[in-house]
Amino acid sequence: MKSVLEIPEVAALNAPQNIIRIPDQIDVPVTKRIMQIVDTAEFQRLSRISQLGLVSTVYPAANHSRFEHSLGVYRMTLMVLRQLGANQRFNKIVSAEQGVALLLTGLLHDLGHWPFCHPIEDIGMRNVPAHETVAGDYIRRGEIGKIINDQFNLNPETVIGLIERRHDSIAESLLGSILSGPIDVDKLDYLYRDSLHAGVPYGQNFDTGRLIGSLCLNEPGDKLAITHKGRTAAELMVFARYVMFSEVYWHHAVRSATAMLQRSFYLVSFNDNNAASQLFRLDDADFIGQLMQLGADTEAEPLLDSLFGPTRQLYKRLVSYSFMESPEIYRALAQQPYPVLVEKSQHLGNLIAQEFDLQVKDNEVLIDAPPVGLEVQFDVDVYYPRSNEYRSLGEVSPVVSTLANRQFDDFVKQVRVFVHPRLRLRLANDNLATLITRIIA
Repeated sequence: MKSVLEIPEVAALNAPQNIIRIPDQIDVPVTKRIMQIVDTAEFQRLSRISQLGLVSTVYPAANHSRFEHSLGVYRMTLMVLRQLGANQRFNKIVSAEQGVALLLTGLLHDLGHWPFCHPIEDIGMRNVPAHETVAGDYIRRGEIGKIINDQFNLNPETVIGLIERRHDSIAESLLGSILSGPIDVDKLDYLYRDSLHAGVPYGQNFDTGRLIGSLCLNEPGDKLAITHKGRTAAELMVFARYVMFSEVYWHHAVRSATAMLQRSFYLVSFNDNNAASQLFRLDDADFIGQLMQLGADTEAEPLLDSLFGPTRQLYKRLVSYSFMESPEIYRALAQQPYPVLVEKSQHLGNLIAQEFDLQVKDNEVLIDAPPVGLEVQFDVDVYYPRSNEYRSLGEVSPVVSTLANRQFDDFVKQVRVFVHPRLRLRLANDNLATLITRIIA
């Protein structure tokens, strides 16, 4: 192969012999060697892991799998390779072998995910491995690594390096931006797919074809850029991402369930670190069953039973603080290490008990705040061929300028206090501001 356009999987976009159909009426072309990977136990496990986890507590149809999403990302990767394969600068930087590594990474990027992976990673506990590390372990020790070596004539470590975001060259940096950047194959699929299954329009209203058709390289050649023809599509993607975080991923009831799960896992992990580590290779059903078993007769049991027991009982939102309305409180609690939030939650629970003459049990008051890790800023270079110049999308777009130049998290994520339902009816909001001020002093 001389270029990425000659890779059999990329060529199959134009003349597919075998396909896997995923919603919504999308055909994913697959070659025999790709199907060998799809059929492995490690990849099939993704069909039993929900893409959005606890989002289904609010949007009941949002129960699509990481298997489906991985196939969607793989297809997006093929489409991006087909577009960039006609770009002379890209072909000088990226070899056909590296193109194969990219398409395999697109397929396998979520291989190491476990149920409720992102909320658990957000806790920042030392006994929780990065899902990229788990993916690398699956490839090295399992059947997939052998298939990559034998069928694709590629060292599996090349794929693992891209998954783990080790970028030691311009080519690797460029491929890394295709996989994880302002415009990447992951976002191109999950915004659409999550929106589709949640039953909301927000993530479906940008022109994916136009955006991919405008892809080019930035001036140094180490990241993706877009031509001016893709500017409007990129603006719509920015807004789609903003609204999906605001209305779906950080919906207050979703965050209530998330806060309950995080505290449960935190408590279980401290009771038995070794047992908790066994969870990371399970699917949804086994993960929940094992977590409930580990949490039995501990402080985590009431929380887990309320989440996964026969009757769901989510904690109620008591008060919310946004960056715009309450900057002092927001800044004091956002991006704090999780143990700090636990300590302040317990302190607040004690103050509530004293102020309202209530019995407040441990873990009946939960503070949910944006995690330490921040979202990737959305900004990308726009190329104007007539003047042969690159300009930042945030510079040329009034729609993007605010989100490109100010922290994305501050505008879509709030600090919230959740309490057990029995407490919500007894508490008056007018006294809470004083109590919150006392815990952040």
